[in-house]
Amino acid sequence: MALSRTPTVQDHVALAEIELCGELMIAASAADGERLSPDRIDEVLKVGVERAERSARC
Repeated sequence: MALSRTPTVQDHVALAEIELCGELMIAASAADGERLSPDRIDEVLKVGVERAERSARC
């Protein structure tokens, strides 16, 4: 009897969140202090870049 395989459904939002969490963990492990500064978190998550890109499009 052959086993049927169900197609894999990918949640692109969840995958993006996992990737961002991984980037934060890498940055945290390379940080000198106990915590990442809010500015460093924004840099890792590319918050300012996305805001600038959205502003440029409008």
